Amino acid sequence: MKRNQVAHIDEVVGLMTGKVSDRDKVIHDSWRRCIDQHGLDPIASRVAYILPQERLTEHREAMEEFLRTARFGLETLYRQVSCLDYVMLLTDAKGVTVDFMGDPTFSDNLRGAGLYLGADWHEPLAGTCAVGTCIATGEPLVVHQSDHFDASHISLTCTSAPIFDSYGDLAAVLDISALHSPEPKVSQHLALQLVQSFAHKIENANLLNRFRSDWILKLSNAQEFADIDPDFILAVDNNGCIIGLNNRTRQLLAREATLVGRASTRVIGEPLSTFFDCDVTSLPQFARFRPTDQRMMRLLASGTALFAQAMPPPAATPARPSPAAEVNLPPPLREMFCDDPIMSGAMKRAAKLVGTQMSILIQGETGTGKEHLAKALHAASPRAGKPFVAVNCAALPESLIESELFGYEAGSFTGAASKGKKGLVLEADGGTLFLDEIGDMPLASQTRLLRVLAEREVTPIGKVKPLPVNVRVVAATHRDLVELVKAKSFREDLYFRLNGAVLTLPPLRQRADVRWLIGRLLARRAKEDGAAYRLTEAALAALCAHSWPGNVRELVNCLDYASAVCSEHVIDVEDLPDIILRAQGAPRRGDAGAAESEIGPDTLKGLREALREHHWNVSAVARALGVDRSTVHRRMRRFGLVPPQKRDP
Repeated sequence: MKRNQVAHIDEVVGLMTGKVSDRDKVIHDSWRRCIDQHGLDPIASRVAYILPQERLTEHREAMEEFLRTARFGLETLYRQVSCLDYVMLLTDAKGVTVDFMGDPTFSDNLRGAGLYLGADWHEPLAGTCAVGTCIATGEPLVVHQSDHFDASHISLTCTSAPIFDSYGDLAAVLDISALHSPEPKVSQHLALQLVQSFAHKIENANLLNRFRSDWILKLSNAQEFADIDPDFILAVDNNGCIIGLNNRTRQLLAREATLVGRASTRVIGEPLSTFFDCDVTSLPQFARFRPTDQRMMRLLASGTALFAQAMPPPAATPARPSPAAEVNLPPPLREMFCDDPIMSGAMKRAAKLVGTQMSILIQGETGTGKEHLAKALHAASPRAGKPFVAVNCAALPESLIESELFGYEAGSFTGAASKGKKGLVLEADGGTLFLDEIGDMPLASQTRLLRVLAEREVTPIGKVKPLPVNVRVVAATHRDLVELVKAKSFREDLYFRLNGAVLTLPPLRQRADVRWLIGRLLARRAKEDGAAYRLTEAALAALCAHSWPGNVRELVNCLDYASAVCSEHVIDVEDLPDIILRAQGAPRRGDAGAAESEIGPDTLKGLREALREHHWNVSAVARALGVDRSTVHRRMRRFGLVPPQKRDP
């Protein structure tokens, strides 16, 4: 054990024996809780606890909507602090890290210190720490080096701020931490201001997203910032009652309630007129189009004047669709399916993500249409006019992955092009980067990719200065990435960077819209060939009964084959690939003997007699046998029956 750790333990033990500590009161009180309430031993060293994958997934799923709202703010904060060697953590109200951004180069060191995804920083487990003590007090704070209770954490500096939900309950904790820092605690003062500012921004974004169909009232002490960066935000329903607010507003109105001697500081559910010199009917006079100096309201108890901006609810709230009604999906997503409940659920979820910046992971068996969905997401998004760049991670040779993805400078290595290469990531700038078969990317390249996703910049080979890049990443795989993470063949931090949202495509055998899909694919084939194709009922039944192990890709190949070999653009059972016929219990195609065993000698005999009787007039034979003309032609070819006038002399 190091000398500074021994000295720290002596200080904590001294506190237990009655010695006076010169620590900040919040730190002193936390140490006392660790000893008296949590029963922690200051001598025992506690290894950072990382939750198992399954439990971490439960914590993340419980905060899925909040994470989606907060993502932009988190990435902006990390870009500002990463150059100072900070990492960013977002925990839930229980202290479990549900989002994490840090330099992947130091991944092992960060994980060992608990600055990692899935780390549990609850005070009863980890002792005095920024996240755990922030949860205990509800206040922003810095826990710097030896402020930590556990001696194994005294090299860290951690700065946290609480994020409250729209009802005033703790929702999350935002934290930036570093493995090493200057010794004076005052060095973290700006870090504290920055974390508080972004916690406030995320809190406001969550509130505005939650109550976008209600009155929103923004208030500020400063006239200049009333419309730009308001201090106070609250949501009001049509009856004039407060239904949501940010934490600063909750604290402000609680003080107002105290001034008038109210026994309760409860705010949610109270009329707006309880606290302000206005009610819901007067909110329109605070609309943004009016000059700011004419938009002033006062708090009743203190008389404080605030500059206001009132945002009304949407003019007309659309009726809630019935369960049977289809959601108004963007056309690219709507064209992916027809009356299939599994696909409908996946596309509804996808529609909510098209306008976000978060990464998406598409899962599904080979051939289910993952790239097609990625293109649909791109086409439905604000990036539709920008590049869509697809990268097959399994097809790129390992030796070329980095140069293909990230580009290189001229002459940076033997064999490099004389003008260098831009790289696929930079080619996708402003648009969508689709990483297909991401599970097959080598570990070394995963590390480089993780840095690009975390820092939103790429450094081509041979170049020193990184280049900023703005891409929306959509990844796809048919492999189980969780199992690959457990097997140490896929980076855990990259996995959680990619799966901001997960969309799963069902295999074709589970879809209820196979007939519609067949018709759509045939129509596309007809458009390409300039001819309309038709399926017989027998052929359609055979296709619908097939299990389609190759999914949509196999169906496309099957219809392409059948379109090529059919007669007169009519596809019958005999035109389907052998694998379809075998699945239906039919033998392989072969010579006339095989065909005779398939159809039967009576059928062959009847065909010969009908041909002779009708003088080889195929139309007349088809009417006599009750089949299509194309069926007669196919059977003639298979049995080698040639009209007399076409036989060789």
